[in-house]
Amino acid sequence: MTQTLTEDSEISLPRPAVVNIRHAKRHDLPELNEMIAALAAHHHDASAMTPDILERDLFSDMPWITALVADTGDGLIGYAILVPLYRAQEGARGMDLHHLFVRDGQRGHGIGQHLVARARDIAKSAGCGYLSVSATTGNSAAHRFYEHMDFKPRPVTGMRYTQAIA
Repeated sequence: MTQTLTEDSEISLPRPAVVNIRHAKRHDLPELNEMIAALAAHHHDASAMTPDILERDLFSDMPWITALVADTGDGLIGYAILVPLYRAQEGARGMDLHHLFVRDGQRGHGIGQHLVARARDIAKSAGCGYLSVSATTGNSAAHRFYEHMDFKPRPVTGMRYTQAIA
């Protein structure tokens, strides 16, 4: 099992010779779940995700999310989760890059860029006119990364409300 770190370390592992960006498969669920927990820990959050929930949301009769993984052949080193969006007033389909994660030690090798490029291809194939992503206010490294990938900052207006459905 890979050690979960909450902050980037100074470790820089060699980039694997081959990294395949592909859709997640059922056998990926334990490693994908582990990486989701690592991202939550990085943001000082707890993860309630389980492989069973991932299986439901990825492989049920009505899949809720799309997950991409970066596979080295020896294991997964990153993932992206996509969730559909819609702007009804514009009739515009979009895709939210809900999660983007590359394991510590593998960052800076272009894996995140490859995951974003594949996410963009999937969104385009689904008839989407935009790809959306968010990053916490103080995460300047993520801001620089997304702006380097040609994402344009968009101010957040108003409040978002939620209501529990029992």
